[in-house]
Amino acid sequence: MTLPLPTLDAFAGAGGLSLGLQAAGLPVNVAADSSADALQTYVRHHDAAEILEGDIADHDFKRYKDDIAIVAGGPPCQPWSTGGKQLGQADGRDGLAHFIRIVDQIRPMAFLMENVPGLAAPGNLEYLNTLIRDLTELGYQVDQRILDATAYGVPQRRRRLFVVGTAAGREFTWPEATTGPHTARAARTAGEVISTNAILGEPNPSKVTYAKNPVIRPNPFAGLLFNGGGRPVNLAAPAPTVLASAGGNRTLWIDSDGILADYHQCLRAGGAPRSGIVPGARRLTAAEVALLQTFPADLTFAGSRGSQYVQIGNAVPPDLAAAMARALVRSLGEETTRAAA
Repeated sequence: MTLPLPTLDAFAGAGGLSLGLQAAGLPVNVAADSSADALQTYVRHHDAAEILEGDIADHDFKRYKDDIAIVAGGPPCQPWSTGGKQLGQADGRDGLAHFIRIVDQIRPMAFLMENVPGLAAPGNLEYLNTLIRDLTELGYQVDQRILDATAYGVPQRRRRLFVVGTAAGREFTWPEATTGPHTARAARTAGEVISTNAILGEPNPSKVTYAKNPVIRPNPFAGLLFNGGGRPVNLAAPAPTVLASAGGNRTLWIDSDGILADYHQCLRAGGAPRSGIVPGARRLTAAEVALLQTFPADLTFAGSRGSQYVQIGNAVPPDLAAAMARALVRSLGEETTRAAA
């Protein structure tokens, strides 16, 4: 089998991972997801030959055994996210077992799985090791690593776990950082894709209010000076992680009136906390957080505003996905013969 290598995106969502795969020259022939809104977004912007809708458990993938060379996907990560209830295997949304089943049924040349770094946390490490053991027993050489998206041109601090497997004795070589420390280019900043005054897309009506009991830290952007999980964005640095739970007070925001530094300094000097709505603060729109994820500016998301934030926050940043996909293509070689795992 020669390039391009036909690929399946098993948990496609809005298509962040698929965009990265396609940027590396890997055509996505099959895409699956259970979210109707995400699939509507996906079909608007992708040319996958076949779309599989509904619960992944209802699909048999044996029919793709001789047609798919690479299986990719980001199984639902809520069971392992530090921002969730951390139910792990007890969470009905855990898709890791299905990812193993898909690999087993198709026996691709390689696979690429993305998840939250919480899966590698001490409390979950036994399960991760079991996952790697099960994939290894299928005949793959398996490696895992947590990558920081800022090292691959993403203007957002976002750490993700990748598990990669290759068959037929081909060893995967991890992509080298292209931006940030020890590279020729600085990490991309939030201000390179969004700005204080130019609002892109539909405005977010959620307000920002002062915290009654602020937590003060040396960096004003790192403190907990305001209510809600959405942090202020320092436009001169990569943005905080875009959350799938954004849309309300967990949405990142911009300090349009420039009050943050003065308020932080006032609190550090012993000043009293303020109350009420923060003047000039505005939550980022779905279009703006999509740019922080490195989605193309012309990509539109289906569904309600809340659904759009979920789709964007759940996605693999396309630029990070492209770095991983290109590394996988290089590891497999320009021309390769398919071998059973």
